[in-house]
Amino acid sequence: MRLTILDRLLMGYLAIFILVIAMSIYAIVRIGQFNEVMHTVLMTNNRLLAVAGKMTDTLLSQISFEKKFLITKDEAFHNQFLKLQNDFNQSLEQAISITDFSEPRAFLEGIKGSYASYQSLFQEEVNYLQAGHPYAQQWYENEKEKAMNGVLEALDQLKSYSQHNTSDKIQNLYESGTDARRMVIILTGAFLVLCVAISFVINRSIIHPISTMEKKTGEIARGVFKGDLNLVSPPEIADLANAFNLMCNRLNELDRMKSDFFSSMSHELRTPLSTIKMGVGLLSEGLEGPVTEKQKKLLTILEEETNRLIGLVNSLLDLAKMEAGMMTYSLEHRQLVPLVDQAIKEIAPLVEAKKISLEKHIARELPVLKIDAERVLQALRNLIGNAVKFTPKGGQVSVSARSVDQGVEVSVSDTGPGIPKENLSKIFDKFQQGPSKGPSYMKGTGLGLAIAKQIIAYHGGKIWAESEPGCGSTFFFVLPA
Repeated sequence: MRLTILDRLLMGYLAIFILVIAMSIYAIVRIGQFNEVMHTVLMTNNRLLAVAGKMTDTLLSQISFEKKFLITKDEAFHNQFLKLQNDFNQSLEQAISITDFSEPRAFLEGIKGSYASYQSLFQEEVNYLQAGHPYAQQWYENEKEKAMNGVLEALDQLKSYSQHNTSDKIQNLYESGTDARRMVIILTGAFLVLCVAISFVINRSIIHPISTMEKKTGEIARGVFKGDLNLVSPPEIADLANAFNLMCNRLNELDRMKSDFFSSMSHELRTPLSTIKMGVGLLSEGLEGPVTEKQKKLLTILEEETNRLIGLVNSLLDLAKMEAGMMTYSLEHRQLVPLVDQAIKEIAPLVEAKKISLEKHIARELPVLKIDAERVLQALRNLIGNAVKFTPKGGQVSVSARSVDQGVEVSVSDTGPGIPKENLSKIFDKFQQGPSKGPSYMKGTGLGLAIAKQIIAYHGGKIWAESEPGCGSTFFFVLPA
């Protein structure tokens, strides 16, 4: 089952939406990890460093008051010592509550034990002093020093651990940020590539069939009615393509019926027209009795109109055969110049009657062409005849021939009214003529250029026209050598 245009668009938007959500989730997770690390640094390591520094300062102050008390026996120093002891214990409990890691807890337990030993030794000294009993001062001094060194060493280890831990976390945070940035760049690139790919696939599945149908429309406008559209496309466009095929088949059938009609009518008209022409000729020669001058004029008009009708019938028959592919061509190697001369010679009476200047420009050493001389002569007659017919009295017609790209280009120029640009592509269609404006306009059949186009196309050449209103027209055709 082929997806509709709406389904394709919805699927494309859904895929892009999922990609956006996935990138957003990744960014949120990474930001959460960064926040967790920063929280650990700020709320644990930095606070632990601050508390450890405070404990160091408190301990050093205690040592100072302890020594002053032992020397002076002043209770004020002892009270200050006890106050600092309370502060140290509070700081120690705060440090223990801050950290959840085993290594700093081990340092804190060591500090707690060494500090308790120091406090116990000092209290024993205080008791001896207050009782007035002698004691081993040096031994107590050494033991207290060991305990204090243990506390200070553990505090230094705690500080060093916190500093290294902070440095490691910041380094890891930097590396994680670098990795996240690299990943975001990769994901963004992949996202853009996928978006472009999805858009390309969706657009191609829609635009390509439409472009094909646009080309088909151009073919129909040129009279090519082949119902051969077979598109892999959404159902809406597929239905439209089927309608195109049906329309082409109907147009093709109508065109064939029209060609058959013209062919049949031409055959039916040719015999009575020939009979009429023969009868008019006999009457004009006076074989059936004397003819007055007025009767001769009427018979001349009848003869001209009969010839025009016979020419129209012959043109219809020729075009019908060409379109049906039934026209026979006899190709042989011939020079083009004699054909041009003959076409000019045949049109000479009309040229003289209209006092038109007809010039010929033939290049030397034109290549020999493989052509049907009679058919090419027919095309030349039509082109030169049109130029003379649409050129006003006293105008100018020019026929040229030159070698181009292993072939021969023939051009016929006139000083007639010209052809609007929008009509240049239509004048080679049957029953089409240029605009009927100006005193030089003469009614024709509209078949001459269509026949010329068929003849040139059969020989593998091309034919076209260039013109501007008021500047005359030039018709070109090229025949390959």
